[in-house]
This record gives sequence, structure tokens and C-alpha cells, in this order.
Amino acid sequence: MARYVFGADVGGTTAKIGLLTETGEKLDFWEIPTRTENHGEMILTDVAEAIRDKMKERNIDDSEVIGAGVGVPGAVNVDGLCYQAVNLGWENYNVVNEFHSKLKLPVKAGNDANVAALGEAWKGGGQGYPNMLLVTLGTGVGGGIINEGKILTGAKGSGGEIGHIHLVDDEVDACGCGNHGCFEQYASATGAMRIAKRMLAASSEDSVLRNGDFECKDVFDAAKKGDALAVKIAEQYGYYLGKGIAITASVVNPEIIVLGGGVSKAGEMLFDLLMPSFKKYVFPGCASAKFALAKLGNDAGVYGAAKMMIQ
Repeated sequence: MARYVFGADVGGTTAKIGLLTETGEKLDFWEIPTRTENHGEMILTDVAEAIRDKMKERNIDDSEVIGAGVGVPGAVNVDGLCYQAVNLGWENYNVVNEFHSKLKLPVKAGNDANVAALGEAWKGGGQGYPNMLLVTLGTGVGGGIINEGKILTGAKGSGGEIGHIHLVDDEVDACGCGNHGCFEQYASATGAMRIAKRMLAASSEDSVLRNGDFECKDVFDAAKKGDALAVKIAEQYGYYLGKGIAITASVVNPEIIVLGGGVSKAGEMLFDLLMPSFKKYVFPGCASAKFALAKLGNDAGVYGAAKMMIQ
């Protein structure tokens, strides 16, 4: 009887791999380097070999394994076709077919942000809520939508790309996607820095942020300590964050909204910052959503990849 499941979260530098029980108990998590040379042709071979080695080490038979799920940094459709994963060197690459041919076990694949959302819904900040929105606040803004316990993939695997919701009409800087005024241009760590630098340039108000170089974390730390300009910057950041989440929530109607990524380390203050604009812009029928912080950190993708197989 199958008792084990593997999950893998493939990034541009390392692939995180986990061995779990079918109930989600963490047995072993480890990492291997991601070899991206020659269009990433060895990536899935390496992951498959790492899983096989672990099975041999623990004396696990094929019949005891449900399979292996994998999350990758690119859009993946329901058939496992990854249209493009720039950091891995893949283009029109069928992850499911390739991974299965190397591992010889049942496999599934998905976009890494969506898979991480499934992990948080299963064992993290959204546990117990079958309808969840994950908002990851890092270099960009990522998202994952869990609807009735399953990933909302979309026609071409681009479901949940909430970072590219349009928020501002007159933005002169281009987003990484090529558009202007995207959600992630204001609510990411990069966006917080953009807001801070613009407000510092437009004001002569004294602030600790003028004392040399600073990072996103410093903005929120200064705001927590009562630095008046830092508070204004944080409030402006919260305005955009709340508005972007309100637009998304009005479409997908989540029970809970989970914030993850580096910026989420600012903690509970983010909820206070975003709530005024969230309440202002959200559709009333979607306004009752709860908010929580992500709990699984860098392990979310591994848990989510494993959960894909169990489903």
C-alpha cells in the first residue's frame, strides 16, 4: 500500500526535495544543485536520481510511493507543458512527460507559486480553508489561488498571476512583464523601495532613511519605531497592497488570504496597513475574508508538490 510521496520545488539555483507521508508528515527534506546548462536538460534527471537514491537509502519500494509532484518557475498547463521557464532554460517543455520517463513513477507538475499556495492551504497559514488566496511579496508579487482545495491553473497555466493586475494609469516605469502600473510595481519589496525613494525625493522631512543606504526591511522597521516619513511610506505601500488584494478577492472570493514572501516578515502590521484600502475597494460579498501570514517559508513548494500527487 502506498504510504509515501515526494515533492520537489525546482528553482534556478537549487531544487528542494521532500519525502513525506501521505498525511503530510515531513520525513526528509534536502536540496540539490540545479544544473541549468544546455537548456536545463539534466534538471529532472538529477531530481529523479535524488529521489531514487532516497528510496534506496530508506528501502522504499515503488509500490509504497504514491508519486512525485514538482513545482517549476514558469506557467504549466494541466497537461504538464511548461511554456517557458527562463531561469531553467526551458521552452515548450513537457515537465510531466520528461519527469515520468526518468523517474518511472506517477508524477504531476505545476507553477511554483501555485504549488506553494497548495502547500500553505494543506499544512500552512491557510490550513482548514478550501478557498484560499496566497499573495507572495518578494522581488515581485506572486499569487496562488486555491479553489475548493485545488489549484486554479487557468487555460495555459497562468492562473494566479495577480502581480500584473493594473493599478496605476500614469506609471512611467515599465514592469518586468512590459506593462506599466502593475500591482507588483508597488506591493513587492522592489515596489516598497520605489515608493520610499520617490517620497524621500519629494519631501525634505527628516527621516532615518536618509542616513545612507537602506533596504525594504528598514522602511518597516523605521515605521514601527515611529519615523514619521517611514510611516507615510508604509501607509502608501499598504494602500496599494490592499487595493490589489481587494481586486483579486472580488474575483475569487477566498475564505482566507495568506501573505508570504520576504515582505511578510514585517508581520501583523501589514494587515493594519492594507485594511483601509482593502475595505474601500473590495466587493462587499468578499469582504469577510480572513488574513493570515504564511507559515511554511521555503518549504511551501515541497509540501504543495506532494499534495498535488495525493489529490
